[in-house]
Amino acid sequence: MFLTLIQKEMMHHILSVRFVALLLMCLLLIPLTLSINYRSYRQDLVDYQEAVRLANIEETTVNPKMPLEPEIEVSKLILKPTPLSVFANGLEDSLPSYLGITRNGVTHGLPSTFSAPLSQLLGHLDFLFIVSTVFSLLALLFTFDVVAGEREAGTIRITLSNAVPRDLFLWGKLIGGYLVFVVPFLVSFLFGLLLLVLQGFPLGEFGIFLRVLSLTLLSLLYIGVFFAIGTVISTYLDSTKTALIIAFTVWVFAVLITPRLGFLAAKVIAPARTAQSVYMERKALRDDLEAERKKREMKLIMEIPPDDQGRIMVTGDKLSELMKPIEEEHRLKFQDHANRLDRDYKRETKRQEQVGETLSRITPTSSLIYLATSITQTGKSQRSNYLQTGDRYYDMLHTDLFSKIDDHATNRMYNPATDIVKITQPPPLETDTLAETLRQSVVDVLLLCFFAVVLTTVAFLKFFRSDI
Repeated sequence: MFLTLIQKEMMHHILSVRFVALLLMCLLLIPLTLSINYRSYRQDLVDYQEAVRLANIEETTVNPKMPLEPEIEVSKLILKPTPLSVFANGLEDSLPSYLGITRNGVTHGLPSTFSAPLSQLLGHLDFLFIVSTVFSLLALLFTFDVVAGEREAGTIRITLSNAVPRDLFLWGKLIGGYLVFVVPFLVSFLFGLLLLVLQGFPLGEFGIFLRVLSLTLLSLLYIGVFFAIGTVISTYLDSTKTALIIAFTVWVFAVLITPRLGFLAAKVIAPARTAQSVYMERKALRDDLEAERKKREMKLIMEIPPDDQGRIMVTGDKLSELMKPIEEEHRLKFQDHANRLDRDYKRETKRQEQVGETLSRITPTSSLIYLATSITQTGKSQRSNYLQTGDRYYDMLHTDLFSKIDDHATNRMYNPATDIVKITQPPPLETDTLAETLRQSVVDVLLLCFFAVVLTTVAFLKFFRSDI
């Protein structure tokens, strides 16, 4: 009996127009999007290799005894694209293309989207967008009439009058529709992966294979959540037209509005400064300290007693010795204020993001996006690792070079054989393992499971209590 119910539901969907729409979406969107995005990734990789070659960091040397402007970038940490961005672009295009290391701190290079800003107006089409937006809507279209349609047509009374348990009836509806939905989805996804492998995508690497498999399972769970949402709507309404309107309204709020509304509210609840404003504040502080240093230098020169002929004779060594305590005082003052600025900025941005994330997690779409971008190494953790690596690189250069620079105008004698400092190479960008990623994203995994279980339970409870 149960298998008969499933087969009946599968045939009902296969013979419908929505199944044709599903097939077209699967066969056209998924393989084509994956193939095009992989070509884009390969071009980004070529651009990265060219940027590394032009930076020529391995050959860069600096003499700390020579003048070095605080805004000059002495080295760069260039962001390498990840092959998993083919599935979810995430923050990949919005991150700085490089982090420039200056005496004033870390500057951010232009993101890769700067070269094509108009395309960003329409958004980025990738596998994550297709699943989160297109297939969530299709899932609702598959389920908005599972009960309402039978009730409106009067066939549900005939079916249940034949001693069919209500739980088996509803499970047959859900399982039959879900199988018809996911089989074309998985087949087209496998075909897309085959195209990627033929183009050189490293799917055979164990780490990448596990991440792709995790992304597939996550997509199936997300589709199941929207099947549950559609079933709940259908069990509460008697009219298919009303159910369709309600389903579309829920989709608009769940997918398009609420995830963005959370971060808009976070900007009001927890405002934060921008990275550029912090950098400009550091620059202004250094300029003020430099002007103060010059004033104190002139004051020291004026306080030196003249010789017998009334002349003030100041040697470079003597002035350097007199200015050394003042320069050390200014250096410590700048470093202390700069560290305080960085701490305040990081605390403000972290709090704003936490508020935005918490508010946006009201819907399953946000949890899917956070999870998928973490798995594909294009999300929040990758951005955090990138920026932390830039800060660590700045600390390395500050120890090796910046702390040895003497701004005193008279101290320019140097020995090229001993005073030349070779620029320290950028440290490798750390990436989280899949186990660490899932451990950090356990909240989003539990939320998706919670949505699926609770919504399915609500649908069954309502259906059991309905007066057929």
